[in-house]
Order: sequence, then C-alpha cells, then structure tokens
Amino acid sequence: MKTINYSKIIDLTHQIHPNIPLWPGDPAVEFKTVADFSTSGYYLRQFSMGEHSGTHINSPKSFYQAGMGVDHYSPESCILPAVVIDIREKAILNPDSTLTLNDIEKWENQHHFIPENSMVLLYTGWQDKWHDPAAFLNLDQQGKPHFPGLGNDAIQFLTEQRRIQGVGIDTHGVDPGFDDSFIINKQILKNNGFVLENLTNLNQLPPTGITLILGIIKLTEGSGSPVSVLALI
Repeated sequence: MKTINYSKIIDLTHQIHPNIPLWPGDPAVEFKTVADFSTSGYYLRQFSMGEHSGTHINSPKSFYQAGMGVDHYSPESCILPAVVIDIREKAILNPDSTLTLNDIEKWENQHHFIPENSMVLLYTGWQDKWHDPAAFLNLDQQGKPHFPGLGNDAIQFLTEQRRIQGVGIDTHGVDPGFDDSFIINKQILKNNGFVLENLTNLNQLPPTGITLILGIIKLTEGSGSPVSVLALI
C-alpha cells in the first residue's frame, strides 16, 4: 500500500485553443463542430494538433527511431515525487540562461539532496508569456527561438548522480531555445524517463513536498502527447 498526503491540488496544464504558442513548423490547433443541438441533439467537435503542442510529454520515440512510444508508459510510472528549482532571476536578465551545477548546489544547500526517481521542475517565469506567442517563442531574425532551459552539466549530474526520473519546464523545451541538438531531451529519454514542456502555475508550487500525477493520452506509438499534469502538495 502507498499513501499520498496532500492539502492542495494545483493544475499545471495550459488550456488548449487555436492561438496557443506553437513550435515553428508544427501543425495548427484546429477545432471543427461536427454535431450540434439543432441538428443532432448533442454537441461534438473534432480537434487536431501536434503531439508536442500545449502542455505535453515527449516520448523516447521523439529522438530515437527504435524508442518507446508514449503509449508504453505504465500507470504506476505516472505518479512521481517532484521538486521545483527557481531560476527566474537569471531568466529575466538573459533569455538564454540555463540551469547549472551551481544552481543545483545552492538549491540542495537550502533544502536537501534531490531524491532519486523524482521529477525536477524548472521554474523560469516563462509561463507568464504564454498568452503572447511571439514573446513566448522569442524568435530572432534567423528564426531561432531564445528561452531558458537546462544545461548539459546539470542534466548529466541529475541523471547520473541524483538518478532523477525526468524534468519539466514552463517553456517550450527543456533544452534552451538556442540549442537545436536536443541533448537534454535525449539524455532523459534514452532511459525512458519523462520530459514535460509548457507547464504552468509553477509559481504556486513549493520547492519540495510535491507529487505529480500525469494523465497521458495514449497515442499508439506516439512521439508525445498532450498531457494533464496535476500537482498534489
């Protein structure tokens, strides 16, 4: 038997609508009414969107041809402890900021070692830009995005020394926007871990004492899917 104690539930999921920020080249979010009360007696819509739009999870199949699809995460694996690391001060000064080993050391000195098999959520403050797609993606003149993410040394430490289960962030990618190698994603996903992107309401979470519940849409062999993320505090 396992017990989860909590006093509050925070929804970390953005609502889906046609005007959400989209990664360059991703398909549009579309809704089409296929039944309404006047003709059918009930209301029904068809919707379509990319697997990596809105608040979503990336699966290993995103970056590894033989990787696991999003439909293979077990129910047991979708309930995880989490911690939050706040790097807003850095992100305000520099949109290309990354989580560093020094940031992790400072956090652990204030709290405790990051527990094994936990999720590390990076709060950059970027969630406040969600309703302005241009500001959220922050594309330069060459079309390259600029937003904060995790650094290479940090993710290597977290996976090898702290043995975390995954990472999440309030930007469009756990890799900083300027880095198109996607090394952070690859480092986590090669071990069938979890990558959560476009989270929100991270300002309502404490640094520790969090349990995440992930509601994955099990798209067959999906490279990812929209996801509902609830935080139990």
